[in-house]
Amino acid sequence: MAQIRAEIEAGTFEWKLDLEDVHLNIEARLTQLVGDAGKRLHTGRSRNDQVATDVRLWLRDEIDLISDLLKELQVALVDVAEQNVDVILPGFTHLQVAQPVSFAHHLLAYVEMFARDAERMADVRRRTNRLPLGSAALAGTTYPLDRERVAKSLGMEGVCQNSLDGVSDRDFAIEFTAAASLCMVHISRFSEELILWMSQNFGFVKIADRFTTGSSIMPQKKNPDVPELARGKTGRVVGHLMGLITLMKGQPLAYNKDNQEDKEPLFDTVDTLKDTLRIFCEMVGGQLNPATGRKEGGITVNAQAMEAAANKGYATATDLADYLVKKGLPFRDAHETVAHAVKAATSHSCDLSELPLTVLQGFHPGIEKDVFDVLSLRGSLHARNTLGGTAPSQVRYQIARHRSRLA
Repeated sequence: MAQIRAEIEAGTFEWKLDLEDVHLNIEARLTQLVGDAGKRLHTGRSRNDQVATDVRLWLRDEIDLISDLLKELQVALVDVAEQNVDVILPGFTHLQVAQPVSFAHHLLAYVEMFARDAERMADVRRRTNRLPLGSAALAGTTYPLDRERVAKSLGMEGVCQNSLDGVSDRDFAIEFTAAASLCMVHISRFSEELILWMSQNFGFVKIADRFTTGSSIMPQKKNPDVPELARGKTGRVVGHLMGLITLMKGQPLAYNKDNQEDKEPLFDTVDTLKDTLRIFCEMVGGQLNPATGRKEGGITVNAQAMEAAANKGYATATDLADYLVKKGLPFRDAHETVAHAVKAATSHSCDLSELPLTVLQGFHPGIEKDVFDVLSLRGSLHARNTLGGTAPSQVRYQIARHRSRLA
């Protein structure tokens, strides 16, 4: 068998179409090499349970590689976050400036997403890591096989308990592709933000030149190729999920030839997800410079542009409403009062924090000098000091938590 494997890897193995498939080709070559003993290879087996076992063993190893890449990407995001805890980013809802947030807090939202992706992959791995071998064609076998021993020797966590289900189940492939699709959706959302942030209208970040291209006719352009390609490949992976679900929906038990069609979408999903995660790890974290021993490239942050944008959209309006609530005003009344204040600031083309104290007191007499601390971007940021909030102290706590989790 080792010789046959070496022949296949060297490209010298002679594949014969009249032998139908890989199983019978290997059996025939083994018989050539060792005689009648090779003909005993298929005892108690079927191609149905063999291929189901092979795919599970292969996918288990691929999930392990993907899990490592998900961890690497989370670490890269945490590294960038740690350097930008005090950088203020305008937080958006409906793509409108809403409230100021720490840029690190924003990045850690994606760490949470990719952490859930890693959890899902671990769940899929457990259900993938079960042994169909011994189910034979569909009804089991008359030979006294020790399936539990085989499962243990292959590092599997159990056996498929029903032979019909064992040869025909492709839930693990569908479940993996579903988890991969959701992971790609998270990558796509991050890509969309990078694309927006890189545009001249935002100018919040830059990514290293090797992840971009110029225009063929416009020399000033720097196109975000990698984020755009990742956004596009998300549709490809989601399409594979739909294809696999549709493949299985009308199949009666047990094995059917339809299941040959599960390989291409599954293999391509694995390749696409691995390649995308790998390049995102490089794009976010940068590459190690052997001369300096430091990582270079990655995401470059324009903190001034982010803070200037946060100052444009009355991002601390909610803070003024909260201030009035603490003065005893019901929130709904405070909300209406702040709406009038924003209108006044708009008419004067200034921020709320730039309105004179006398003008602000005209909206409510309880407003005092300390309101300007509340209306500052940093005051707003530090005020949200609850678990999961954007206050720098909370963000540093979350960074430490992720460091411990990913160590």
